[in-house]
Amino acid sequence: MAESPAIWFTPFHYAEWSHAIAQHIFQKEISAEEAEEVHRNLAIDRAAGLWIEAEVPENLFVICAELARQYCSRLGVRTLDSLHVACALELKAERFWTFDERQAKLAKAMGLKK
Repeated sequence: MAESPAIWFTPFHYAEWSHAIAQHIFQKEISAEEAEEVHRNLAIDRAAGLWIEAEVPENLFVICAELARQYCSRLGVRTLDSLHVACALELKAERFWTFDERQAKLAKAMGLKK
């Protein structure tokens, strides 16, 4: 991230973040106390301006639906995969970072670089 610090953070990303941390608690990979520390660290990073705070693009769901119509049957992407890529496209991202193979395939198909 130090090489490319301009990273968007929308309410959608915050929701995904919160679910991911909760899943780690559920799977007993971290404790509730550790999760709180992770959330505090995110708040510190946001306050420091590490993330570019952005609203969810207005036509996100329209773009998401179009991506589904064009790519879902070939790539097996799910709604959240398409939402992430649609958000990146609408925010005019050049790069797309993910650990999710389906998202990565869709992002690549849409011309986003890793």
